[in-house]
Amino acid sequence: MEKRNQLYEGKAKKVFETDNPEMLIVSYKDDATAFNGLKKGTIAGKGVINNKMSNLLMQMLEKNGVPTHFVEELSERETLVKRVKILPLEVIVRNIAAGSFSKNYGVPEGKVFKTPTIEFSYKNDELGDPLCNSYHAVALELCTDEELETVKAYAFKVNDLLKAFWNECGVTLVDFKIEFGRLSDGTIVLADEISPDTCRLWDSKTQEKLDKDRFRRDLGGVEEAYREIMSRLEKAINK
Repeated sequence: MEKRNQLYEGKAKKVFETDNPEMLIVSYKDDATAFNGLKKGTIAGKGVINNKMSNLLMQMLEKNGVPTHFVEELSERETLVKRVKILPLEVIVRNIAAGSFSKNYGVPEGKVFKTPTIEFSYKNDELGDPLCNSYHAVALELCTDEELETVKAYAFKVNDLLKAFWNECGVTLVDFKIEFGRLSDGTIVLADEISPDTCRLWDSKTQEKLDKDRFRRDLGGVEEAYREIMSRLEKAINK
């Protein structure tokens, strides 16, 4: 597959066209940002870990009935994906109170919910990715009612599958953010990435944070946490 013009560069990835109009190449960077880009830095090796982790988890989800944009891992930092039109909607599923949920609603971090919660953000950097409900999403024409129902069903299925997988690794899935896109025929698929950048992952016994919160909160040991979570994933996959 021939890599052609760069289409886009975001906070953590670059996207390139290929000689196939239905395929793109995603290249993962080591750049790290937090708080809508207000905090910036570098996490050495992050791009390699996020690329591999996303690909392994996407393949697991695909095998269990969640369609994704994944096609093929090309190198340690690059992956071939199906071209999608991203829904400008961040989908956040939470199992335990943490981060902005705790801050916004005055709930102690670590409170386990009786059932998972789901929330949506309008994916718009200029506006600070504001929270929106399903009516807002449809009114803003971010998606249709039918697409939103599909997104919600897939999001909760992803949660069930990831919770079970991480539990085998001695890791608690606190919450995560995912994104979806439309294929050229309108089919909704899981896109973007699944990584310590987009998930809160705590050691099940010690509650140690093994994700990007170590960068956000200046906890130190960021690279070590990313390597540890990747090591646990690979052990579980290779069992």
